[in-house]
Amino acid sequence: MNNDAISTTVTSIRNANTKRKAMTRIPVTKMTRGIVQILLEEGFLKSVTEHGENGKNFLDVRLRYFGKGKEPYVAAIRYISKPGLRIYSDRRRIPKILGGMGIAILSTSCGLITDREARRRKIGGEILCHIW
Repeated sequence: MNNDAISTTVTSIRNANTKRKAMTRIPVTKMTRGIVQILLEEGFLKSVTEHGENGKNFLDVRLRYFGKGKEPYVAAIRYISKPGLRIYSDRRRIPKILGGMGIAILSTSCGLITDREARRRKIGGEILCHIW
């Protein structure tokens, strides 16, 4: 059984993207809700709906594609900070993903935010994942 909600979210989105699925289902936690919300705001996802089934809550995530060949908006999603090895960054060393084309999601004292928002607020935190 996997107890790491972040890896479950990242892996579910990556696998659905690889198989060109229209939708994937992710168990709801505060962290997964925050990650999916950021991806929705940044335009990587089409829509997100939350519903309960048999006493458990899930997020139905609709993936976004473009072109007739169904090319995914999410080219790659990488899980960076793992339970066995946490990766932290101060405000001066937050990485730019593909020169600013992608995003990094950070867990900070202000909640989950993107790398651009962290640089603007001048705060660092734990780097959860990279998306481009």
